[in-house]
Amino acid sequence: MTSPHVHENLDHPSHPAGDLSSEARTFNWLLDSFTSGTAGVLEAIAVSSDGLLMAMSSIKDRSNAERLAAVVSGMTSLAGGAANWYALGGLNRVVVDMAEGYLLISAISSGSVLGVVADRSANLGTVAYEMTLFAGRAGGALTPRLIAELKNSVQQ
Repeated sequence: MTSPHVHENLDHPSHPAGDLSSEARTFNWLLDSFTSGTAGVLEAIAVSSDGLLMAMSSIKDRSNAERLAAVVSGMTSLAGGAANWYALGGLNRVVVDMAEGYLLISAISSGSVLGVVADRSANLGTVAYEMTLFAGRAGGALTPRLIAELKNSVQQ
């Protein structure tokens, strides 16, 4: 795995490296690395607290990523409502088990979440662990300025 400062995601169509800060390039690189380096993960997105697509793995197309962001945002809202109603605390993870795969949602920070689509070959424990590592690495860097930059870059 190369560092984001060497690789700089030059081939990522949704966020050309020259237009982004080093923090944004690092966040996108971490998302791409999580997706490509975690067995069974097909796609991953980051969604801001206001429900907008913030970042997507390099294998995603934008229209599909935006649809997934809407699903992830809705699921996050539903899970948060249940957690509040029953006084269960903040969101850790949502797992949707489907016939051919999984949708996993995990908190990153500041209300932002990571949405992951994985196939049936994925080991859920491993994917959950890698999602937690991603949140630990990327979550601390998510300032309001970086969130706004990421959202703007994905809309271009």
